Amino acid sequence: MAFMQLNEETIESAPKPAASLVLLRDVRHEGLERMEVFLMKRHSASKVLGGAYVFPGGKLDDDDRALVVSEQLVQSASDLHQQLQEPEQSPHGAAALYVAALREAFEECGVLFAKHKEAGKEIDFLQTAKLLSAHVQQGLPFSQALREMALLLDTQALVPWARWITPKTPTVSNQRFDARFFIGVMPKNQTALHDNFETTHSTWITPKEALESYCNKEIELAAPQIMSLIGLSAFACTAEVVAHAKAQRPPKIEPHSTTIDGVRAVCFPGDALHPLGDKILHGPTRLWFKAGRFEPTEGLDRLLMDF
Repeated sequence: MAFMQLNEETIESAPKPAASLVLLRDVRHEGLERMEVFLMKRHSASKVLGGAYVFPGGKLDDDDRALVVSEQLVQSASDLHQQLQEPEQSPHGAAALYVAALREAFEECGVLFAKHKEAGKEIDFLQTAKLLSAHVQQGLPFSQALREMALLLDTQALVPWARWITPKTPTVSNQRFDARFFIGVMPKNQTALHDNFETTHSTWITPKEALESYCNKEIELAAPQIMSLIGLSAFACTAEVVAHAKAQRPPKIEPHSTTIDGVRAVCFPGDALHPLGDKILHGPTRLWFKAGRFEPTEGLDRLLMDF
């Protein structure tokens, strides 16, 4: 397995707005109910987290903003602005982040959160997704393709979960992102699958099993994914996660990156080396980047224990 490489570059430019969808589902496995999360392996040649397992997501683009302006959402921009709980954002800027998460989910794993513009009209999601994908592959902007098919993006399906801002000296990337993580429950009548272009493999897996696979060197994960999976492992079902997300203000996480005795450390709020003293994440307050992998001070096995 090729491990991630340490980045030494400091980036002074502002982080790029981005959005990710943490896609969850409840399933019955061997007679027991369990919650699973959808992870995709990025292509090894990718400039961002190549070879690592991630949630569907990507950068905000101009068409995301255009879609908000054309009001192709089931909610207003002002309502989404209120739900995101970022006063410094404009309503249109906040709504565009929801759009980015929904668009990326469709482009990267084929999951479409949408409703017909005509209230009460049912959608055949299999046929609709095929036609929408064909329009996009022919070069039609996502917003225009939705408009031609009389579809509205179902922003009500998403709940803000967290905001991650890459430090100026990223550990395993040479780019910075200001990424909003949203929770979304997998629609029962659809299938999630990697696109075989940007991503080469995908899996439904419990948060605990994903962490075990990481500890066993079967998959690679970056720090935000590790910490997100630790947080999700505290919940038994999707309803618990959604209720928790709705009851809190999404934490703003700005990891502090530093090097100690030649080893990179990524510190989170509550750590002695982080500017913010209050702990806001479930899990360790510091991850060390050793031999191409992130691990707590106590070692990888600590990721599998209760925090």
